[in-house]
Amino acid sequence: MTQPSATILIDRSREVGRIDPQIYGHFLESSFFGNIEGGVFDEGSPLSYDGPGVRNGLRKDVLTLCQELGLPVVRWPGGNFASPYHWEDGIGPRDSRPRRLELAWGGLETNRFGTDEFLAWCAEVGTEPYLVHSCRDVDEAVRWVEYTNSRADTAYTRRRVENGRREPYGVRYWGIGNEVYGPWQYGHRTAEEYAAAAREHARFMRLVDPDLKLVAVGIPWQQEEWTRPLLEQAGNLVDYVSLHLYAASTHLFSAASGDDDYDAVVAQPAYFEQRIQDYSHLVADLAAKAGVNRPLALALDEWNIRHLEPASWPEPLPSDDGGVVPRDVAAPDESPTNLRVNRWSPRTLADALFYAGVFHTLHRGAGLPVPPTMANTVNLVNANGLVVARPGGAVKSASYHVWDLYQNSLGSRALATQVDGPARSTAVRQGDERERGGRHTTRPAVVAYLDVSATLTEDRRSLRVAVINRYRAAPIRARIVLDGRAESLPSSADVRDLGADVDDVLAANSLSNPDNVGVRRRGRVDVPSGEYDFPPHSVTVLSFDL
Repeated sequence: MTQPSATILIDRSREVGRIDPQIYGHFLESSFFGNIEGGVFDEGSPLSYDGPGVRNGLRKDVLTLCQELGLPVVRWPGGNFASPYHWEDGIGPRDSRPRRLELAWGGLETNRFGTDEFLAWCAEVGTEPYLVHSCRDVDEAVRWVEYTNSRADTAYTRRRVENGRREPYGVRYWGIGNEVYGPWQYGHRTAEEYAAAAREHARFMRLVDPDLKLVAVGIPWQQEEWTRPLLEQAGNLVDYVSLHLYAASTHLFSAASGDDDYDAVVAQPAYFEQRIQDYSHLVADLAAKAGVNRPLALALDEWNIRHLEPASWPEPLPSDDGGVVPRDVAAPDESPTNLRVNRWSPRTLADALFYAGVFHTLHRGAGLPVPPTMANTVNLVNANGLVVARPGGAVKSASYHVWDLYQNSLGSRALATQVDGPARSTAVRQGDERERGGRHTTRPAVVAYLDVSATLTEDRRSLRVAVINRYRAAPIRARIVLDGRAESLPSSADVRDLGADVDDVLAANSLSNPDNVGVRRRGRVDVPSGEYDFPPHSVTVLSFDL
């Protein structure tokens, strides 16, 4: 078999746009599969802070991993959890806070981790907080902003001082509702109802703090019907329109019959790219027609890939080693139609390539008329997150290393890039959208085996080339041509890669095997005539000094 080859053309004279670091953001949801209790917060654990104050109960090992990675922004308290949440339940002495039925995910909400705990945790990590209000009560939203941000001497700011915080927190990012279009939400609204509510919330929240950055609820379907009234009524009061997208993997039940779903998983960034491009152009068009003169951006403030399994299987439980407790399951005789998300299934190498592909989509999106400038993956800790926490410790999942590689290796200026190389025609799964009968919706597309994102550092003195080789079986030799001339590229590069030393595309990390999937530093490597062999099922970043 002849080794496949490709040519990568990079043009420094065509900067697509600036990559906002907040596209590497995160998400925490209360009462959701170990995000908070048992994740960032674990009272009584020997691994947690013990003592007075809001730091009590914060997991030190989880905190350290988050500090090491660097988190640009974290969204909280949800998600669906935000729709019935009352923020005042979560302030004041912990033992006096009410326990309530939790109406989004079931169970009980203890309220022992609330606003002050979350904001103290953000300060410890060094991240921007992004708070989401239910958009059901304007006064409640206004008072939350007053509690966190106001310097005035009021009843709410005095409560903040009583709770241990004299200076305002200065929370900039606020969500006006979550998926309000959905009947599963507490406080579901029609498009017109939400548009009016968003306008009123934005207006009065800004009266407390005019510097807020507000995220309005966008929608993944029936987009024009929802977005038109929103922009007509509130377009000049908000900064972002949100979009929630999820991919899907069936490997948990299909691998037993020889299909690890790898090709379907690594192709799904193509679905994300099309949806982001379409919504960007729609929002730009509707904003112009509505007379919106405020610059808008997209916030992909929920996204991930879901590991699906038959709902008939026993419920998955978290194992102490970081995965799922073994269960008595059998491969289905035919494709099951009733599926659920396994919230404890560990992230795999295949997932890592999917995440990298979405980042490339977001990099290219920097040049869209309404660019995606924030993204928050679901979730940061546990529940298919970057950090896996168990009673005995915490570990970096495979996805953690993708964020590490991209945040700490790439530049901020996206360049126009063209790839001439092998590709395949395939039916690309449309995320977790399913047809009647349970089969996933697909659309035909051509998916390149090499996906490339080229960036310059802010001073333009270093070129960073991120290359995903989706081909699972063999390396692809690519020749990188800079500015139309092979001699423009230095003859060596600093190399880091992910997955090049891993054979199993479903490989994952655990507490007992924490480095199974990770970033490997190859040091300075010769790149003669711009040629490099990109290993199969891997992500590689080449750093060239210009």
